[in-house]
Amino acid sequence: MFRPRLTLRSALMIVPVSALLFSACSSSKASLDSSAAVEGSYDKALGYYGKEDYEDAALLLEPVIFTSRATALEDDVLFLLGQSYYKSKQYLLAVDMFTRLLQQVPSSVYARQAQFQLAQSHEQLSTHFELDHEHTLKAIQQFAVYLDLYPGRDSAQIAADVDMYREQVKVNPSSEAYRERYLVAQAELESGQSQAYAEKAIATLREKLAKNSYYIGRQYIQLKKYKAAGIYFDEVIRRYPDTIYLEQAWKGRIDVLIKRKKWFDAGQALDRYLQLYPDKADQMQGTRDEIMKNFSNS
Repeated sequence: MFRPRLTLRSALMIVPVSALLFSACSSSKASLDSSAAVEGSYDKALGYYGKEDYEDAALLLEPVIFTSRATALEDDVLFLLGQSYYKSKQYLLAVDMFTRLLQQVPSSVYARQAQFQLAQSHEQLSTHFELDHEHTLKAIQQFAVYLDLYPGRDSAQIAADVDMYREQVKVNPSSEAYRERYLVAQAELESGQSQAYAEKAIATLREKLAKNSYYIGRQYIQLKKYKAAGIYFDEVIRRYPDTIYLEQAWKGRIDVLIKRKKWFDAGQALDRYLQLYPDKADQMQGTRDEIMKNFSNS
């Protein structure tokens, strides 16, 4: 997965011409020494990572974050360090490393996986539904960015391609073309699994946000602060109509409007609710009778 690159890029340095003339030999030697040190640390860290000793891998890589800048190993170091942090459950540090990689080396071969694991790191930091949701929102955002940057074909079609190319390789195992097509299709199938994960994660995280707003609304009802409760029910209706809390939020909205004696608005809310859930008409008949009785007397 991680491959040391033996050809290092030259560091970009802006120095006075006179300093360059007098220090050419020494600076060249220092640059080579620095590059060798980075490569040595990376190789050792890779060995620790392979042994699942993620914390020691991170300790080896941390000192070379800056000395690896503008070298062929810059993105390798950042990605392996991000992976080491993620595997050792240091998710905030993983966020930092994956973000740095995407900003500093946007064309990296690791960019796709770094974007996905950046979203996963925020997902891991997402708290219980009653607590702060900074990382929940960021996880949704980063998964959405991943899906936008790396759209995929229909998974069934990809799976069919994998099966077809696998059979072609069996028929003609010496064909490099068939083998390459099979490997590309297999990689695309694995990528599709990441896309499915991202879509499911977004839905789950949105459920958590909807649950948070709904339960805040319920708490305001207990405090008899019905106007505030209505604001949170409206938020669920407006922002999370694709979640399981939509119906409960509509019921909550109708309830608080009745408690505030907003009979006309309550009637409109009930009509909208029954448009969405026509099978609940019998259950809500008592509520409609109460609204109509009080509306006609107001």
